[in-house]
Amino acid sequence: MTTELTIDFVSDIACPWCAVGLGALEQALQRLEGEISVQLHFQPFELNPQMWPGGQDLGEHLTDKYGSTPEKQAQTRAMITQRGAEVGFSFHPDGRGRVYNTFDAHRLLHWAGLTGPAGAQHALKKAFLASYQGRAEAIESHDVMLAAVREAGLDVEQARSVLQSDAHAQDVRDTEQYYMQAGIRSVPAIIINKKHLISGGQPADVFEQALRQIAQQEAMA
Repeated sequence: MTTELTIDFVSDIACPWCAVGLGALEQALQRLEGEISVQLHFQPFELNPQMWPGGQDLGEHLTDKYGSTPEKQAQTRAMITQRGAEVGFSFHPDGRGRVYNTFDAHRLLHWAGLTGPAGAQHALKKAFLASYQGRAEAIESHDVMLAAVREAGLDVEQARSVLQSDAHAQDVRDTEQYYMQAGIRSVPAIIINKKHLISGGQPADVFEQALRQIAQQEAMA
């Protein structure tokens, strides 16, 4: 018997651990195929909602925000690169270069979830992560975002219309506020059936064990 679960993956394209967490979650779901079926929704969270146009140098940003040294940043990047490789994600060797505002990307993810076919939002999320975290492209750029839309197999002209308007802006802000009020302060935050929380870019084994346990609990409820 297959147990159906809903997963809200709260994250930001600017978060490298979100790429790691998504890859590990995908691995866990592959292992659980036949046991668990999932409706996967990507929910917005902005790590740097006040980031200005043009962005900020990544090293400078990490030093300003966290007091991180270049040596510490290099160590963290090496660890993230290794974790990414374990889940099939290739990070840019020098990091993502600059930190950008991701609000418009979240508007497009919301649009894809509303209007796209099954799996459209997932495909666009992965295309955005590959663009920004994998190739260090300027994710604030409309051209970069539209290339990701095309890569995900979605309608580029519809996406362009979204970007040229304020479509879905309030929806994204309302959703961000909802999760902030729910206590989410860091990402990725993986919420199962609106009540079970798995925090961080956990290994696939952790996701597999937790999802199996939750599925058993839900089946008995």
